Amino acid sequence: MRVHVAFTPAEELNAPVAIVVDVLRATSTITQALAHGYGRVLCCAEVEGARELAAGEGGLLAGERRTVRIDGFDFGNSPAELLTRPPADTLILTTTNGTRLLLSAASRCERVYVGSLLNLEAVAAAAREAEEVGVLCAGVVGELALDDAYCAGRIAEALAGERTDSAEAAIRLARTFETPEDGLGASKSAANLRGSGLDADIAYCARTSALDVVGRFARMVGSAAEVVAS
Repeated sequence: MRVHVAFTPAEELNAPVAIVVDVLRATSTITQALAHGYGRVLCCAEVEGARELAAGEGGLLAGERRTVRIDGFDFGNSPAELLTRPPADTLILTTTNGTRLLLSAASRCERVYVGSLLNLEAVAAAAREAEEVGVLCAGVVGELALDDAYCAGRIAEALAGERTDSAEAAIRLARTFETPEDGLGASKSAANLRGSGLDADIAYCARTSALDVVGRFARMVGSAAEVVAS
C-alpha cells in the first residue's frame, strides 16, 4: 500500500481509495450518526439543498455555518447532540468544510470512506487492502487545519503502508502531541468551538477508536452524497 495525505482541499489527490477527514466535526458527526442507528447520512454542500432534500426525502436536518447551528435545523454539527434523540432513517447534513470535501472526493475517487479519531482503527482496517490510499483533509475555508492534519497522521500511521512525504509529515506532526485532545485542541478549529461554547465537542471527537462503524460513499441522491455503514 502507498499512503498519501492531502492537507487542503486544493490538493485534488486522485487516489482510488480516499479517507475523508473533518475531525472537528463533520466526519465525527457522520460516524456517530451511523453508530447511533441512522440508516444513511445525506451530505449536502448548501443549506437550501439540504432543506429541499428534507422536504422530498424526509429525515432530520443537521448542520452549521461558522460552528453555529443553522436556523430551523434539528441539530448542529455536534456528534454528541445526536444522542439526545432517537435516530431516524435519514440524517441530512451540511457543514462549512467537511460535506463539501466529501462531495468532491466522491466525484473523483473509486471508494470513499469517512474517517475520524472515533473510528480510527475501523477505518484503517477498511482501507488496508487497497494498493493506494489518500487521506484527504477538509481544512478550514481552504486552509490547512491542524486538527485534520493530526487525525490524518494518526490514520496514515495506522495504515502502515509505504509513506509519501506528505504522509510522513502528517505522522511526525501527530507524534508531537502527547494526547489526541492536545492534537485537536491546539487548532484554530478548536478555538472556534471554544468561542461558540462548544468546548465539549473537542474532547468528544478526540475519543480514539471508540466506534467500530465506517461510513462509505454509496451513491448520489440528487446533489447529495449518500453515506452508509460499510
